[in-house]
Amino acid sequence: MKQTIHCYVSGRVQGVCFRMETREQAALFGVTGWVRNLADGRVEVFACGDKEKLDHLYEWLKVGPEMARVLDVEIEVLEYQEFDRFSVR
Repeated sequence: MKQTIHCYVSGRVQGVCFRMETREQAALFGVTGWVRNLADGRVEVFACGDKEKLDHLYEWLKVGPEMARVLDVEIEVLEYQEFDRFSVR
């Protein structure tokens, strides 16, 4: 089943390669969408694909790259949307 997840990741998630690593993980899982930094220090992730693959990405977001310290991941499940690729905004 295809769906979309919209996440807000908080903690030490900027300046630690979080966006680039998220893009790499999305490519590994075959997920499309985008990731961007927010002015309040969080990272926003909009990811689309098979539910199982999104579950793997969500589990990774709860840990993040090695230098990150993730404190919380807010998640909202939405209807599936189509993107060509996964991009860093």
